[in-house]
Amino acid sequence: MIRVLIADDEPLMRAGIKAILGTADDIELVAEVGDGREAVQTVRERRVDVAVLDIRMPRLDGLAAARELHSVAPHVKVVMLTTFGEDENIVRALSDGAAGFLLKDSAPEELLRAVRAVHNGEAYLSPMVTSRVVGMVATSGQPKRQEAVRQVQRLTEREVEVLALLGQGMSNADIGQKLHMSEATVKTYVSRLLAKLGLTNRVQAALLARDAGMAG
Repeated sequence: MIRVLIADDEPLMRAGIKAILGTADDIELVAEVGDGREAVQTVRERRVDVAVLDIRMPRLDGLAAARELHSVAPHVKVVMLTTFGEDENIVRALSDGAAGFLLKDSAPEELLRAVRAVHNGEAYLSPMVTSRVVGMVATSGQPKRQEAVRQVQRLTEREVEVLALLGQGMSNADIGQKLHMSEATVKTYVSRLLAKLGLTNRVQAALLARDAGMAG
């Protein structure tokens, strides 16, 4: 059973997330709170596997809460809820311990996929979020092109193809269709290239692809 905490200052949003989680037999909602400070305190007191955090909350926002959770409870996986217009915050959250990013208007099943994926130690990033973030980080202090190209040279030809498509914000299913591979095979390639590049999730890989001039 995956034990989930919801932190959002909008009661209606919490109710909607709660209803979605309630449709899954393998997920249990253990707490719902209205701000990041309550989220951190609850995690200190109760066993939580996955925390679903809104980026914008009073007292302690989602970014700060993710940093604290990463410090005090590194086993807790964080899924961040965001909206278009908060792309810069998503980029910041990459280094704050968040493993998943969802738009607030995502389909209900996407939330369930995200919770399960991060609980299994994977990153889950909505393809729309990936594409949006990659598109706005052209001059955000990422490694210079020469360094990015040097890193990409560690990869095999097929891994480079997968990386380029990650840079376009494609999902594993889309990449599989494009390269005539199964989703499971794509997942293996993604895991392998992340390990070779020393990256933790597919958004970082997508940004590297953009820096290397591969995701035009």
